[in-house]
Amino acid sequence: MNTNPAPLLNPVFVALDTTDPDYARQLAERVRGSVGGLKLGLEFFNAHGPDGVRPFTEMGLPVFLDLNSHDSPNTVAGACRAAAALGVSILNVHAQGGAAMMRAALEAVKSVNPATKMIAVTMLTSLSDEDLPTVGLTPPVGDQVLRLASLTQQCGLDGVVCSAHEIETLRRELGPDFLLVVPGIRPAGSAVGDQRRVMGPAEARDAGASLLVIGRPITAAPDPAQAARDIAQSLGISGL
Repeated sequence: MNTNPAPLLNPVFVALDTTDPDYARQLAERVRGSVGGLKLGLEFFNAHGPDGVRPFTEMGLPVFLDLNSHDSPNTVAGACRAAAALGVSILNVHAQGGAAMMRAALEAVKSVNPATKMIAVTMLTSLSDEDLPTVGLTPPVGDQVLRLASLTQQCGLDGVVCSAHEIETLRRELGPDFLLVVPGIRPAGSAVGDQRRVMGPAEARDAGASLLVIGRPITAAPDPAQAARDIAQSLGISGL
C-alpha cells in the first residue's frame, strides 16, 4: 500500500525570514516562478503586522504564515481568526498548547476561510535528544513528535510541521492525506545553520513530505532565482 501523497507541482515554500519588507518583496518576485509558495514568520509579522502580509497574499502564491501560536484557547482562536482573514493559505499553532487550544484555533480559522490549512508544530527542528530533558521532556525526539502529531490529527487539523527525519514514521502512522510541512531542508553543499535535523529536498520529498520550507539556501544565495530553479530541477520540476 502506498502511504505517500501525490506530489504537488512544486512543494517548495521559500522562507522570507527578514524584517525588511522591500527586500522580502524583491526576493518573492525574483523566485516566484520557481517556488510553490512563500513563508512569512514571526520576525516579519512582529515588525509589520497584517499590513505587511497583504502584499504577499496578493502575489498569487500560497502564503504560509508561520506564527506558531501557543496560548490559551480563546487567545489563540482570536489570533488565528484574525490571521485567516488575511487570505493566507496555511496557519500554524503549537501542538503543546493541547487539544482544546488546537480545536479552538481550527474552528476559528475554518469559520473565516474553510480553505485555509491549519497545522501544528510538534517539536522545533533546532532541538535534539540532548535538549529534551532541559525542558522536562523524555527523549527520543521522534516519540514526542509522533505523540503530538497524533493528537493534532485527532483534533482535526490538516497536518504538522516536522523534521525530515520523522517523515517516514508520520506518513506511515497518520496516512497519505495528512500534511507534513518540513523545514530544515538543505540542498547538498548548504550550511546547516541552527537546524540539527536536516535533509535534502529530493530525499525529503521521496520520503513523503508534502511541503518543503527552504530559507537560506535560496535567500542567501548569490542568485536566489537560480538557487530556487536548481532546487526545483533537482525535484524533477521542469519548464522554469
